[in-house]
Amino acid sequence: MDILAKLNPSQKEAVETIEGPVLMIAGPGSGKTRVITHRIAYLMKVCGISPHNIMAVTFTNKAAREMGERISELAPGSAQNLTMGTFHAICARILRKDGKTAGIEPGFVIYDDDDQLDLIKRALQELNLDPKKYVPRAVLSVISTAKSNMLAPQDLNRHTRSYFEEVTARVYERYQQLLTESQALDFDDLLMRTVQLFREHPEILKKYQDRYIHIMVDEFQDTNLTQYELIKLIADKYKNVCVVGDPDQSIYSWRSADLRNILNFEKDYPLAKVIYLEQNYRSTSRILDTASHVIKVNRQRKQKELWTENDPGELTKVIETFTEQEEAQYVVKEIERLVDSGESNYRDCAVMYRTNAQSRVIEEAFVRYGLPYKLVAGTRFYERREVKDIIAYLRLVQNPFDSVSLARIINVPNRGIGQQTLNVLAKWAKEQGISQFEALQRLSAPESISGLLPFNARTVKILGGFGAVLKELIERSQAANLLEFYDHLTVASGYKDFILSDEDGDERWDNVQELRTVAETYRELAPPDALAAFLESVALVSDVDDLDESNNKVTLITLHQAKGLEFNNVFMVGVEEGLLPHIRSLDDPFQMEEERRLCYVGITRAKRRIYLTHAFRRTLMGHSTVNKASRFLQDIPRELIAGGELWQAAESKWGADYMSKSTAIPENKPQAPSIELKAGDRVRHAIFGEGVVVSCTSKGSDSEVVTAFSGVGVKKLLLSFAKLEKVQ
Repeated sequence: MDILAKLNPSQKEAVETIEGPVLMIAGPGSGKTRVITHRIAYLMKVCGISPHNIMAVTFTNKAAREMGERISELAPGSAQNLTMGTFHAICARILRKDGKTAGIEPGFVIYDDDDQLDLIKRALQELNLDPKKYVPRAVLSVISTAKSNMLAPQDLNRHTRSYFEEVTARVYERYQQLLTESQALDFDDLLMRTVQLFREHPEILKKYQDRYIHIMVDEFQDTNLTQYELIKLIADKYKNVCVVGDPDQSIYSWRSADLRNILNFEKDYPLAKVIYLEQNYRSTSRILDTASHVIKVNRQRKQKELWTENDPGELTKVIETFTEQEEAQYVVKEIERLVDSGESNYRDCAVMYRTNAQSRVIEEAFVRYGLPYKLVAGTRFYERREVKDIIAYLRLVQNPFDSVSLARIINVPNRGIGQQTLNVLAKWAKEQGISQFEALQRLSAPESISGLLPFNARTVKILGGFGAVLKELIERSQAANLLEFYDHLTVASGYKDFILSDEDGDERWDNVQELRTVAETYRELAPPDALAAFLESVALVSDVDDLDESNNKVTLITLHQAKGLEFNNVFMVGVEEGLLPHIRSLDDPFQMEEERRLCYVGITRAKRRIYLTHAFRRTLMGHSTVNKASRFLQDIPRELIAGGELWQAAESKWGADYMSKSTAIPENKPQAPSIELKAGDRVRHAIFGEGVVVSCTSKGSDSEVVTAFSGVGVKKLLLSFAKLEKVQ
């Protein structure tokens, strides 16, 4: 049979095992996408299962598109009838169709990270809370974690252990109210509210349980508690749930991914069949051996033996430079050598690093030597100001209750509406018991309003004029096709003239037109549906989805973002203690295992060559340090390293104990901390700068301090190691 013809024995077994729960442990480069797509085609063409009865869940839109294309080749005409996409995309569809039962309007908008922060800041302001003491990013992080664990505001309030958490629970409650008033959901809501819908309305759950006879989930090691519960609920009738993943590639615990979901799958599904995909089609055998020796130290894993029929390939190159500038120069020169010799193109090379801050020196070297590059997670297309402005206009047209979008564009172009006027508008609307949109509509006909208005005649005219423009746009959106409406909006709103009057207006207008190109994909849909589908697609796009692999440029990318990608030549820079593994993992055995998994993921992105570089001295975030080479390098046998004898000499220079193989906390821990901290205290860290203590929990003779640092994020530290200073 064509579907099974090119599969190896393990892959074939995975495709043909269709009854009951199945756990596929798929090593990197083992062809798991091929297995999933062939399994779906097998279900349809051989087993006669309708595509309507199949759900396939991915973690990126890019993966969903790739699977859809492959399935279309194997079973033409079937892909469009499948339920295929990310957790968030599938849940968004469910809520638009059935969320009304749970009080969710079908036209809800999806708030991105910036929108959520704006709402958190507004909630803090309304509750008279100091954003310097209660850092919005830290508050949002706690709320997101709560939602990932299915905790509503009242649940979080019952579990508070500190004043900071008590305050956060209050902010969470107001934040949810603001979301409801704006008829908006954040990313976590898409998952949590779907699970709540299923739990509270069994008749709706039954409809989806009856429909989905077969469910497949990719990257199962990255699921959180809510995602796990969602799949468990839908699959409860038929139990035909096939999950694919690799515990060794679980690197997103900071996003609430729970490794236990895949490690304990067999406990939750005792009849599950476990199939190992161990043959690697991507890398040379030496790259696989290097990666295997790094990861096998971990304890939280399922043992597997990667192997390949590929050539042995080149030895792993471990490079030590004196500074990060020399490290960047080495990378640039080696890429130039590979390209000039005809061994590679620029697109075949990737530079990977643990933190975004490391990219600056790399970028400078590429600019200096004139090498083409693309930076993943620079300013993403959908985060550019003009793109967000137009999307805000479109969102407001689709959902006039969207207060975040209204606040963004009510004075863009400049209409003379300041923040104070916006505050008065919001207050007046609240007093009238109406939305801000309805308030604007009333102001467009002020003669019909009884009572005193809180605005002067000029402001009433400006606000009413904007309300009239908005009303006209909403009416036109119901009849015009999406492209015609898009063009009309940019002119009627005054945005086109506004942007072209800027010094860099032509370039910014090009971005507005590029967004129009995206909208063109939906031109065949009916007017209201086209706008909704377009806005949902741009709301759910991710960094990797934006990655254009056709351009002949070197990719600069973090290790976390590199998951799922592959390149002929991979340069992992900063393989040092304090960077990889990261400083915050040094005193946490569980985090240390995740750092090792991150290193493993980076190495296994390489197809032909892997370079592991480290600098003797590095300046990062304003601090110059001497870093030892990463302990992970110690686990690579010398026979796998080019110039292994030189590495042996370097090892002697550092001393035999300069790297530790153990993931356990060192026995010679620093003495117990001399200061006491509590939630809300301001502290200073030598590297992370000033921050606010979120929580402080006793850990034996030590204390674990969770701190939100400005511009850096939330860090978990042991007080004895962190050497925090109290800021008065």
